[in-house]
Amino acid sequence: ILHLYFLPCVHTAKVGKTSLIMSLVSEEFPDEVPLRAEEITIPADVTPERVPTHIVDYSEEKNSNSVLMNNIHHFFDLVIPMCSLFFLLIRVPLILVGNKSDLVEHSSMETILPIMNQYQDIETCVECSAKNLKNISELFYYAQKAVLHPTGPLYCPEEKEMKPSCVKALTRIFKVSDLDNDGILNDNELNFFQRTCFNTPLAPQALEDVKNVVRRNMTDGVQDNGLTLKGQSTFSLRFSLGMRQNIRLLDYSFPRVKIPPDCTTELNHNAYLFLQSVFDKHDKDRDCALSPEEVKDLFKVFPYMPWGPDVNNTVCTNDKGWITYQGYLSQWTLTTYLDVQRSLEYLGYLGYSIIYEQESQAAAMTVTRNKRIDLQKKQTQRSVFRCNVVGSQGSGKSGFLQAFLGRSLTIREDHKSLYAISTTYVYGQEKYLLLHELMPEFDFLGPDEADLSCDVVCLVYDVNNPQSFEYCAKVYKKHFMDSKTPCMLIAAKSDLHEIRQHYSLTPLEFCRRHKLHPPQPFTCNTSDVPIKDLYTKLTTMAMYPHLAQVDSKNSTFWLRASLGATVFAVLGFAMYRALLKQR
Repeated sequence: ILHLYFLPCVHTAKVGKTSLIMSLVSEEFPDEVPLRAEEITIPADVTPERVPTHIVDYSEEKNSNSVLMNNIHHFFDLVIPMCSLFFLLIRVPLILVGNKSDLVEHSSMETILPIMNQYQDIETCVECSAKNLKNISELFYYAQKAVLHPTGPLYCPEEKEMKPSCVKALTRIFKVSDLDNDGILNDNELNFFQRTCFNTPLAPQALEDVKNVVRRNMTDGVQDNGLTLKGQSTFSLRFSLGMRQNIRLLDYSFPRVKIPPDCTTELNHNAYLFLQSVFDKHDKDRDCALSPEEVKDLFKVFPYMPWGPDVNNTVCTNDKGWITYQGYLSQWTLTTYLDVQRSLEYLGYLGYSIIYEQESQAAAMTVTRNKRIDLQKKQTQRSVFRCNVVGSQGSGKSGFLQAFLGRSLTIREDHKSLYAISTTYVYGQEKYLLLHELMPEFDFLGPDEADLSCDVVCLVYDVNNPQSFEYCAKVYKKHFMDSKTPCMLIAAKSDLHEIRQHYSLTPLEFCRRHKLHPPQPFTCNTSDVPIKDLYTKLTTMAMYPHLAQVDSKNSTFWLRASLGATVFAVLGFAMYRALLKQR
């Protein structure tokens, strides 16, 4: 409930306070005016802001200043009982009203403006006439706006400039509205900005009027017949302060997505289309990769840099170390899988719900069904699969992750990443495989937790280290032997001489006893780009866990998976080349 107090600005009576209230209520000037109007409450359904408004008339003859202040304090004690000092901490907005304008032939604004400049608490000034009903409804409209949408968060009158939070908000609005990222809002983008921020489209003449206003107030506000960031900020601030539009500076609110147990989160098709448009918008040199400057420009709408230097060791990059288009989408997929709330936050900064006209960013997410249902139906609808990579210290886990991204042993340890994510093709379907390197001292809580933590397990041992395999064998027997999580044994550093492992069974005998596929040889110590067959097999095992434990002599499963992956990898590369030419 808004409380409006009508006070005389000087200690004189008969300035027309009561007449103003009665003219508003009865819509006509009263023949007889009492000393003080009764307190009234205007219902919410007859006010522009849809809030009830309580009007209190102050009479110097009936009320003392102490009574007035007690009433005001009592109001705040009722509304906010936990904040007794609230009234002392907030800045109460004031509206300066010049009544009885019907008695003068000139405007008093020239006299009032110096007063407004002297007293910063005065939000606006209105000239009116209770007798002629001039600006009566406007007076109460501005009073409501002054309370609901104060200028305090936007503008500092002492410094005569926008506050940092306002500049930050307007910069973000500009970047989101600048759909082609050329630093100028053309007519189409300006209309998009108008509809989004003010819910008011502009006619062609109105667009020209806006630009003319900016030209008169700022020399560099208009370029190439479009608004620059400075021009847009000037126009937005003038519009919001002058028209009292519904503008508030708030921390961006992020929708909460409830994730049931045994389910994961993925981006849907529309989200990937949106992210592709964001990439295209900032890939100015059209090389299908984001340079450090382009990445910085992309995240200008963020309050902080969301990606650290480890991202270059997490996703695919080009020869210059710049994040490729595939790597860019992979990083978004990783964030959504590991921390969906953070992904929602990022999409909010980029303006997903605004551009796609969705209620919230949650429309970009898909919550997968329970993993146990996938096992029962022997099929999955998931697109992202997690593989835990386990092995002793120095067994070659990091090299296995980097090889997935097409790299040899060139990782920088100071920017090491425990994750690697990229796409694979299984039976013609593009899937994301997320590799997660677990430290040797990792400790699962129990078999169930281990089963739920990933879709497939990769046990890595060093063929040149006789102690390496024993660690993999113990981990498997303790955590995965009785689980439904498929496992693959990787014989890393296969370019070196294979040494007999200090274990009761050889790795091959161990696999046969536990109905695992034979150890898969792997090396990243090569000048050639590492092949992705192993990663395709891991993705296939994650998609079809019920087929993972098969007779080691039966190679049909791997043959079909590898052949399908090869065919669709070629087709996918051809389509990607065609897409590059089109872009």
